[in-house]
Amino acid sequence: MKTTLLKFYFFAFALLSVLIVNAQDEEATEKDNRPVRSSFESVWLLDGQTVMVPGKGTFEFDILHRFGTTGNGASDLWGFYAPSNIRLGFSYSPIDKLSIGFGNTKDDSQLDFNVKYSILTQTRSWSIPVSVTYFGNAVVDTGENDGVDNGTQRWSYFHELIIASRINSKLSVQLAPSLSHFNGVDSAFSNDIISASIKARYKVTSTMAVIVGYDHPITDHPTDQVDLKPALSFGIEMATSNHAFQVFVTNNRGIVPQRNTSYNDYSFTNGKFGENFLIGFNITRLWNF
Repeated sequence: MKTTLLKFYFFAFALLSVLIVNAQDEEATEKDNRPVRSSFESVWLLDGQTVMVPGKGTFEFDILHRFGTTGNGASDLWGFYAPSNIRLGFSYSPIDKLSIGFGNTKDDSQLDFNVKYSILTQTRSWSIPVSVTYFGNAVVDTGENDGVDNGTQRWSYFHELIIASRINSKLSVQLAPSLSHFNGVDSAFSNDIISASIKARYKVTSTMAVIVGYDHPITDHPTDQVDLKPALSFGIEMATSNHAFQVFVTNNRGIVPQRNTSYNDYSFTNGKFGENFLIGFNITRLWNF
């Protein structure tokens, strides 16, 4: 795990550094210190958050949907007819740089409350080469069959620091370390899991982009009851100023981020490539007041 982790960090930081240096060389003559245009078109990218925080007075509605895994092939139409998971979410930006929201996810009837704050914004002159955003949530499992009686044991929390750079008009990348905490776990599991992700978006046209992401667990549970697996995701995005639609494949089976970082045991390398993947889509809609 340590060797894999070192390779992951080396690759992520090397890639980000090279891209930033190249972009600085290309734009060295520019002295415009205004913030860059948004690095991403949506607050969501695949299974995670982006560095983007909508402007003051923006209301957002999210529909996140995950079909079943593709491993059964045509018998359930590659997961389309399998049991699915869905989240409906709402958020609002009362002031610039701050967004607050809530949502409900079908699995275990998870109710989440979240906050997102823009700490640092990249400038067009590259005097500030990255944008930095904090994202955090608190989630309570309200389902009746999870075997947990104590209300406080149903809560979990997620903290993430998102570091992103808009390399040029087409390419944006981000790196995001995170910490997940569960109040109630049995002795086979750890309360706290550290993870990291790297994601990228490349615009093919003015409204369509290719999106890709890789999530890597840094710590693991004390037993092999759940052997945490990295997640690979890729797909396409179609977006306008107020609407974004993403369709993709991933081996992350959850929607709430701490469930993915702490309990994903679907491997994209075991068996036939793709049999542990599932198809998902995200729809976001913005209204400005």
